[in-house]
Amino acid sequence: MTGERHSGARLIIVCGLPGSGKTTHAKQVEQELRAVRFCPDEWMDALGIGLWDGESRERIEKLQWKLAQEILVLGQNVVIEWGTWGRSERDALRCGARALRAAVELHLIDAPVEVLFERIRRRNRESPPITFEDVVKWSENFEWPSAEEMALFDAGSLTVLTAG
Repeated sequence: MTGERHSGARLIIVCGLPGSGKTTHAKQVEQELRAVRFCPDEWMDALGIGLWDGESRERIEKLQWKLAQEILVLGQNVVIEWGTWGRSERDALRCGARALRAAVELHLIDAPVEVLFERIRRRNRESPPITFEDVVKWSENFEWPSAEEMALFDAGSLTVLTAG
């Protein structure tokens, strides 16, 4: 973004698979930046909506993105904790925030598949339970950000490998 002026607002996109530590990281960033954090799982839990309800998740994410943009326009920081498994999702958020003159960071949170599954099993939130095969499949379907993609984001972008 050489030469572009930022509004002072910052969007942090927390990207990763279930069990990687996205929520833990996003909550830390939320506190450090005094940001507003958006996590669809929390809204779905609060509304009594099952986490597997894809249609409701999509509507909630659209609403969260609308609110996030309003907050960015006000010059405040936002943390999006959606997983953002595909580059097209990350590109849409990055471009949308940049159109509002906000800085945009990508925080990729990663862990080995065995660690992801163990964390998911311990938290025991999902019904039906997630299987190890589910996690392997998701890992294979996840569009990992390349170095080229990471370079599209502002300084402060990072990859965090969590274990255990």
